[in-house]
Amino acid sequence: MRRVAVSSAEDSLPNVDPALFDRPSGARFAGAGSSTHPPRFLMLYGSLRERSYSKLLTLEAARLLRSMGGEVRIYDPSGLPLPDGAPDTHPKVQELREAAAWAEGMVWTSPERHGAMTGIMKAQIDWIPLNVGAVRPTQGKTLAVMEVSGGSQSFNAVNQMRVLGRWMRMITIPNQSSVAKAFMEFDEAGRMKPSAYYERVVDVMEELMKFTLLTRDVLPYLVDRYSERRESAAELSKRVNQRSI
Repeated sequence: MRRVAVSSAEDSLPNVDPALFDRPSGARFAGAGSSTHPPRFLMLYGSLRERSYSKLLTLEAARLLRSMGGEVRIYDPSGLPLPDGAPDTHPKVQELREAAAWAEGMVWTSPERHGAMTGIMKAQIDWIPLNVGAVRPTQGKTLAVMEVSGGSQSFNAVNQMRVLGRWMRMITIPNQSSVAKAFMEFDEAGRMKPSAYYERVVDVMEELMKFTLLTRDVLPYLVDRYSERRESAAELSKRVNQRSI
């Protein structure tokens, strides 16, 4: 980490620890290396209906990601208890958390119900913890958001999921998909029909793949923060002082 000396009184930073202050540099990305395994994606959908359009849209997105060289896990929310309604040792909770830890990127797809994402979608997100010990399962991972609507096009669900992605410190890509009148966009076999909606899904998955390839190897540097370095230094000092008592 390159440290920076403050040269003028006007630019002095009396509230910053100079030993922990860092000036970000593009050169730091050059030596990150390049992963050779396929990019890994966890896909969540927000409906338990027998013919679930959010699931059908997820399946289309999964086909695209696999065709682009990705590895995909699609989580089935059937049987997942409500948050705090069961211990986190519940098998469905453990399955979800393990997949979240495994993934380098995610796709969240929800129907819009009462102008919002579904409770099924929110329950899955709520079961993914912000912290597991010293590890943040979602921090710095990429995220794409999509929604399906029964009526006219809306963006309520994707906007809500963007807020959640930001709260969970994820890199939510700029593009998104909102499929209106979803019941008209899939054939009897459950495949999405050719349309501008389908082409947008292709765009979103392509962008997700690019952002994931761009960020996954530099993740430790991207999520390295002054406040957390300072906290870690303080904790280390506390432990050392305790040993000396």
